[in-house]
Amino acid sequence: MTRVSEESAISDRRNAAPADFAAAQDRPGQKRPVNGPDSGLAGRDLWRRQSWPYMPANPPGRSLFGRESEQRRLREFVDGVHTSGGALLVRGEAGIGKSALLLDTAEIAAARGMRVLRTAGVESETHMPFAGLHQVLLPLRAEIGKLPAPQRDALGAAFGLTDARVPDPFLIALAALNLLGEAAVRSPVLFLVEDAHWLDRASADVLAFVARRLDSEPIVLLAAIRDGFQSPLDRVGLQELLLDRLDDTAATALLDAHSPALAPTVRARLLREAAGNPLALVELPIASDTRDGKGPLPPGWLPLTTRLEQAFTARMSGLSPTLRTLLLVAALNDSTALSETLDATALITAVAVTADDLAPAVSVRLIDVHEAGVSFRHPLMRSAIYQGASISQRHAVHAALADVLIGRPDRRLWHRAASTPRPDESIAAELETAAKGVRRRGDLLSAVAALEHAVRLSENPAHRCERLVRAAEYAAEMGRRDIVVRLLGEGERLRPSARQRARIVWIRENFEDGIRDDSEAAHSLADLAESMAAQGDVDLALKLLSSAALRCFWAHADEESRQRVVTVAEGLPVDDMDGRLLTVLAFAAPIERGKVVIERLRHLAAHPADGRPVAGLLGSSALMVGAFDLSEKFCAASLPALRAQGRLSLLARDLGAQAWSAARLADLSVAIPAAEEAARLAHETSQPLMHAIAQASGAVLAALRGEQDRVESLAAAAEQVALPIGARPVLATVQLARGLAALGEGRYADAFDQLRRMHDPADPAFHLALRCFSIAELADAAAHSGQNHAVAGILREMETVALTTPSPSLHADLRHARAVLADEAVAGPFFDAALGADLRRWPFVRARVQLAYGEWLRRRRRTAESRAPLRMARETFDALGVIPWSERARQELRASGESSHSRSSEARDVLTPQELQIAQMAADGLTNREIGEKLYLSHRTVSSHLYRIFPKLGVTSRSALSTALRVSAPPHRLLG
Repeated sequence: MTRVSEESAISDRRNAAPADFAAAQDRPGQKRPVNGPDSGLAGRDLWRRQSWPYMPANPPGRSLFGRESEQRRLREFVDGVHTSGGALLVRGEAGIGKSALLLDTAEIAAARGMRVLRTAGVESETHMPFAGLHQVLLPLRAEIGKLPAPQRDALGAAFGLTDARVPDPFLIALAALNLLGEAAVRSPVLFLVEDAHWLDRASADVLAFVARRLDSEPIVLLAAIRDGFQSPLDRVGLQELLLDRLDDTAATALLDAHSPALAPTVRARLLREAAGNPLALVELPIASDTRDGKGPLPPGWLPLTTRLEQAFTARMSGLSPTLRTLLLVAALNDSTALSETLDATALITAVAVTADDLAPAVSVRLIDVHEAGVSFRHPLMRSAIYQGASISQRHAVHAALADVLIGRPDRRLWHRAASTPRPDESIAAELETAAKGVRRRGDLLSAVAALEHAVRLSENPAHRCERLVRAAEYAAEMGRRDIVVRLLGEGERLRPSARQRARIVWIRENFEDGIRDDSEAAHSLADLAESMAAQGDVDLALKLLSSAALRCFWAHADEESRQRVVTVAEGLPVDDMDGRLLTVLAFAAPIERGKVVIERLRHLAAHPADGRPVAGLLGSSALMVGAFDLSEKFCAASLPALRAQGRLSLLARDLGAQAWSAARLADLSVAIPAAEEAARLAHETSQPLMHAIAQASGAVLAALRGEQDRVESLAAAAEQVALPIGARPVLATVQLARGLAALGEGRYADAFDQLRRMHDPADPAFHLALRCFSIAELADAAAHSGQNHAVAGILREMETVALTTPSPSLHADLRHARAVLADEAVAGPFFDAALGADLRRWPFVRARVQLAYGEWLRRRRRTAESRAPLRMARETFDALGVIPWSERARQELRASGESSHSRSSEARDVLTPQELQIAQMAADGLTNREIGEKLYLSHRTVSSHLYRIFPKLGVTSRSALSTALRVSAPPHRLLG
């Protein structure tokens, strides 16, 4: 949460009216000294103060003791903004000088004409969502009106300026990125984040999003994080600058500069005790009476942080009781507002106090006071004062702050809760209501904190348990397993009701992902779902059944358990066309209920506006039953809304399904960018299994393109995640990729070995549904390696499966397999059947049959007849971009006596997946801003991509993109 250096009304931004937000004024701070006697070396808070009249300004670029190399690296990083933007983390222990380096960099940037934007975290303020973001965007308020309406509305909702529900945080993040980008148009921007580990979670997530996307922006972000703390920025993979303690020479120079009159014995001890920590070198001497060297220092065996805290506490010993109360109030206040601190202190002491009463604390360098605020010179000072107070003293301060904050209900409630030593159901109920509001604004972590406070204050055990379970649900939405485990452990000790136990089970399932071959777990979930349905909670029953079905998908459940899931699902009082029901059936029983699922999916595809809600998982459901053309259609239909709403987690899921299905159709213009974006978003939204399956799909696509090195690198990365946990869908896709790669190189025996693993129940790559979609490749490998007998048993099983399900993919593959595995003399009718099927939406499947047919004709010495199907196969493979199959068709044509022109280079050959996606969107007429909104990039990033795309494609205008890309379109798209 941000330490606010504006008026107190700004610090209470949650309750500000829209006009207040627009009217708030910038107050540019003066340049601050980096190593002045009052800097505390770390430079903490200097750039957050509004005025510092008693300190002279230093020229920018002053050297810091022992930090010359770090200063040089940061200056070079900032100077690089004219080439590309970026983000860097400055990490080190408390007092190591992170803030001093950020301050020095800010002065350099300002001297070079850059705009400097700042925010900082404060531990006591982490419960206020988006406050850190608000503070950094406040100077840019005039630009907000220029944002697209969805982004403008998203910021308004996040900052509490409207009553609208806060959208997905990623939409807010895109708005912030574009707002910062607009600010950087006039001059490059340096964005500083102090104490990033204490930013509110909502703001930290936004900054992590922004940090990933600065390459094409004239923006550099520097964030300081203390050792031992975590931040969403840690997951971004940013460059880091690790700060070590000062060497002896630099430590001695710093101590002498700040305390030149020390006695030699005291000086030696301080150097030893400070151990090169800059803050300790400046602050520990104050704990001793440096005039005669006899003052005590904290014991040397204590950790340095503790010694510093004790040193700060010792400074309070000579202060008046009223001033000590003032400092405690300031330490517990979640705002820097001076008026609040003074008013609350007056309530406690019954004595009028003024800002002048803080002067002694300023003189001993505990705090700084400016116009309307009071701030601690270092967070350890605040911590020391907090730790030194009794519980009753803290309660009294929180009660006084609550009385002062009558007009600020959100903050007042937090202080009321903190002031209460015993259960209070009325406050607990208010906190529960507040949690719902905070959740609506998008800050789940604060909602969890509010509910935990409510749990502590709950008088009724049933209410306490319900609040714990709800807090766990919110924590599960965030993916915070650590919080979920703790909360559910507490809840289970409170004898939860049957429904609460069912919710606990479902919450835990969110973290299981069904990994483990545990049929009993799926069966138990189905039983529990049936019980909840009997009690009238159909929604919870469907959630439990969805978890059971996912177990059947990710692992290998026995037939009895899968049937149990289906029986319960089909017994629920829901519409037959309910997307949730279809998803359960498709994932639990893709073969047994394949016919039902396909028929209903086709109905939904033909009647998209018949009033029934279509679940986002329909694309995945179609994939599970082998209806890849329907899967592509449903995924394509779901993506625009998910992009508009900023629901990137679900977007990654649907893109993953689209990539898998499009890859099986060899629709590479769709599959390649979908797989890349799915992997990128799955990583960004912390979905390791989705990331792994997207990588495996990328390996399939690389195999289709003949990119052998890329096949194995992606397959190995996916396998590394999937093998330890037995994620069968990922491992099956990996084997498919390796089998296709071997086929492409003509290593047919290797291809057979790789693909056969998908059909061995004892192999971790065995998958009940996905094995059905590799039959053509398996048959091809067997036919070319003389292993017809080895594959016969698998084909018989698949023929039996085909009697149950009308899966388009399975039946097309079986027609192919029958033809290529039949005796040469009787294969003709089988080829006729395969070629006669309606494969208009399946050009790759049709071309494979044409290739095999041409090969058969040539082997039968019907050379002239073989050329036409081989030629059609070659043309289709060329259009699809499946290079190994193109070359195979060319070889067959050469063997038949017909030469082939060389395959022409196309967009897929020269563009990266993201460049291909951007080029396609630009060719469709979208502007850079519209493309950026869809892909969650800034329009300048899109422009940079197009700048690289044009010369790669040999075009000079957007209007020429369509022609350049058209050769990459699959045949069914060219015809349709």
